[in-house]
Amino acid sequence: MTTTLPEGFIIPDFGPTTTRREPEAGTAAAPSASTAPVPAGPRKIAFICSKGNLDMAYPALIMGNAALGEGVEVHIFFTFWGLDIVNMKTNHKLQFTLAANTAMHMPDLGRLRPGLEHASMPQALGNLPGMTGYATRMMKRMMAQEDVPDVPEFLDLMQAAGAHMYACKLTFDMMKLLEADMHPGVEGVISAADFIEISEGAQVIFV
Repeated sequence: MTTTLPEGFIIPDFGPTTTRREPEAGTAAAPSASTAPVPAGPRKIAFICSKGNLDMAYPALIMGNAALGEGVEVHIFFTFWGLDIVNMKTNHKLQFTLAANTAMHMPDLGRLRPGLEHASMPQALGNLPGMTGYATRMMKRMMAQEDVPDVPEFLDLMQAAGAHMYACKLTFDMMKLLEADMHPGVEGVISAADFIEISEGAQVIFV
């Protein structure tokens, strides 16, 4: 079956591919056996983190950590408010807010009445004093219950696992930051053009 790609659509080049070997006649196939092509060469994923909210910091860290566990080369570029994730003066106090977040719902409400845990919270609640702090504490508690480390510790783990992390030079200069403000895992303050070169051939995920 041949699939026609839309004009302008580009599939990342993960190197030569191989096909999983079919089991020999008369033998049982392994449960995971598949004829889908898999990359034969090294795979690379590049994440671009552009937001500094607590709920936007975790996706790239969690996916990047999973990729590292699979032996994938991981590069993360922190730009604009995403730079708060690797700024040691801010990354321990990232916040989560209900405002403009229509997907926000509270699992604990299911204890009051089944079904409420799936109901979106009214946007007006996000404007109440103290609500952002409450929502932030709730999210941190939920993440801790799943044994997910806080952001600074997660960055330590990513660094130890071999993730390559970079700060955006434009944002860095705009916010008047110092290299000493950056988490030790940040390998350099680089331009967007530099990251384009670094991410050549990678699967790019924008967060």
